[in-house]
Amino acid sequence: MSTRLRIFPDLVQNPIDPRLYGSFIEHLGRAVYTGLYEPGHPTADAQGFRRDVLDLVRELNVPMVRYPGGNFVSAYDWEDGVGPRAQRPCRLDYAWGVTETNQFGTNEFMAWCKVAGTAPMMAFNLGTRGLDAARQLVEYCNASIGTKFGDQRKAHGFADPYNVRTWCLGNEMDGPWQTGRKTADEYGRLANETANALRQFDPALELIACGSSGPAMPAFAEWERVVLEHCYGQVDALSIHLYVCEAGYKSLADYLACPVVMENQMRDVLAACDFVKAKQRHKKTMMLSFDEWNVWDMARFGAKCERWAEAPPQLEQLYTFADALVVGGMLLALLRQSGRVRYACLAQLVNVIAPIMTAPGGGAWRQTIFHPFAQASRHGRGALLFTHLTGSTHTDTPTHGPSPDIEAVATRDGDQVAVFILHRGQATPAAFILEVEGSTRWRVIEHQLLAAPDPHACNGPDQAETVAPRCAPTPSFAADNTLALTLPPLSWHLLRLAPENAT
Repeated sequence: MSTRLRIFPDLVQNPIDPRLYGSFIEHLGRAVYTGLYEPGHPTADAQGFRRDVLDLVRELNVPMVRYPGGNFVSAYDWEDGVGPRAQRPCRLDYAWGVTETNQFGTNEFMAWCKVAGTAPMMAFNLGTRGLDAARQLVEYCNASIGTKFGDQRKAHGFADPYNVRTWCLGNEMDGPWQTGRKTADEYGRLANETANALRQFDPALELIACGSSGPAMPAFAEWERVVLEHCYGQVDALSIHLYVCEAGYKSLADYLACPVVMENQMRDVLAACDFVKAKQRHKKTMMLSFDEWNVWDMARFGAKCERWAEAPPQLEQLYTFADALVVGGMLLALLRQSGRVRYACLAQLVNVIAPIMTAPGGGAWRQTIFHPFAQASRHGRGALLFTHLTGSTHTDTPTHGPSPDIEAVATRDGDQVAVFILHRGQATPAAFILEVEGSTRWRVIEHQLLAAPDPHACNGPDQAETVAPRCAPTPSFAADNTLALTLPPLSWHLLRLAPENAT
């Protein structure tokens, strides 16, 4: 029996916000120091930014990067990271048990974003600070000169406002690990008052409130309800986070099916959002910001290091081919929910649970998870298409029950259609038929296949291409606009289609 995917290229479900493919940089481990920033490195530019990392970031095509945290932000004094470097203080970062030198701060991040061709998503400290510090940081970033904080930015060498549009009102404020943790009522009121003050400065700012830290939190969904009952009218989106790992599941099949947790989480949070919308009679529909998501084995790749060290290695997870398949599945979930997910951030970008790894003074390379993310970011733009998938077999899993062996999503950007296919089946190849509805004749302009004989294969500095996509031979469409493929076990596919008459 074949699995059949019918694509309706002229039926759009919803536009896809390109910021669905954002990422995240926190002052944690080597994400910044020897990651983005390493003066003296052979590839460093005049600002100390590693150009080899910049090349890989551009290859990922991330439109937005969240900064500076993460747990780090909840005790961060933004003033420490601006002004002459020689005058910046070192501080103890309680969140990760290290010393922060503050040699990289707001202005360096803005400069890096400009070079990388990405936009900043900034986060406020609503743990140990609050409304006033948030107001001052926005003015420092966005106010014209002739004001206290605009003039301060100019004195630091940056006359033009940064015009940062997107701001996170804290981070994981329900987490017991969070400096300045708050109850839902405390946080909801603070988020509302902070957002109200910021809108007095600029009503067009995009503001994101904190949802609960994950679906395993005791007050999950109830936290969302209470927070939004305080601040629904003042914010544009609600932040949610999720990390998964193979160690938490009973078999490889069980692990590969775990993206369903992400999709269920989004549906549950949206139900809470829509409840508050109806209860308070709002016209605005709340969007989601999935601004931390990835595979993270906290037991193996935790934050342990010498206490109060400067930028030690932390959370440097080595990703497997199986992890890449899970990341692919999570991307499919995000695309399916892209009508309500405005922002998403793969956490993180460099060295710390990241698609890009570096060696201090040495090279940079792509981890396995780099590839499905890069393909989706580059080609999964435009709009989500209506599709109909039939005939997929299912595998029984201990945690998730019957899980489909094959999932697929299609997008359209201009004349081109991109099809992303995940085959989780481990035993045998799968017969797959792609059918494009309508009278237009189509052709395949590219078929990339990501597969590996060992699900636990990794990339590294000396074997950077162990897991990497390759071009796969693809037959032409038949007269009835169908295309027959054979999907290898455990494989991820990108097919790019164009009308036959397109150049």
